[in-house]
Amino acid sequence: MLKPLIFVLAGLALPGLATAQNLVEGEHYEVLPEPVETQVGEGQIEVTEAFWFGCPHCYNLQEHVTSWYETLDDDVSVVHLPATMGGDWNRHAQVFYAAEALGIEDALHADLFHAIHEQGRRLTGEDEIAEFFSDYGVSEEEARQALSSFAVKSQVNQANARMRAMRLMGVPALMVDGRYLVTPSSAGSLANMPQIAATLVEKIREERKE
Repeated sequence: MLKPLIFVLAGLALPGLATAQNLVEGEHYEVLPEPVETQVGEGQIEVTEAFWFGCPHCYNLQEHVTSWYETLDDDVSVVHLPATMGGDWNRHAQVFYAAEALGIEDALHADLFHAIHEQGRRLTGEDEIAEFFSDYGVSEEEARQALSSFAVKSQVNQANARMRAMRLMGVPALMVDGRYLVTPSSAGSLANMPQIAATLVEKIREERKE
């Protein structure tokens, strides 16, 4: 079983990482022994953000990745991967996929982080989740049905399998093209994670030209 470990920050920032030549494999990022199949279209570069809504580091990372996501070119697609490490982690993964099934995930993603970390809400009970969802134009009954649906449960299981394939033992993490893993420890800080991931995106573009 994966342990519910949250990566500890290494502390020191690594400024000036502008090119792939400045990055050191095994120091700034890891390369998976076996690439994980991506979920994006042909020609796209996948950036997977692995997270848990209850993780404070994941919450603090949002301001950095959100601003970066807004600058991405059309050949880059972001995939959110909710961590599935048991208990509340799996429950929040259900919340993510249920919201996605109902078409409200984009609208409530940031709000759910805020509710947990700024308002002290757990958002693990069915009634509390259904009430939260109702603020986004769905009925509480629709929310309950989505949470308990076979499709959502299957997606949680698939997320668990994908995390194992990526060898993720903690969050937050950014996986680029199913091959390159960036963590707070490897990046040196949360703020550096998007910078290193962006450089890896450029690295992949160059590789594909060869």
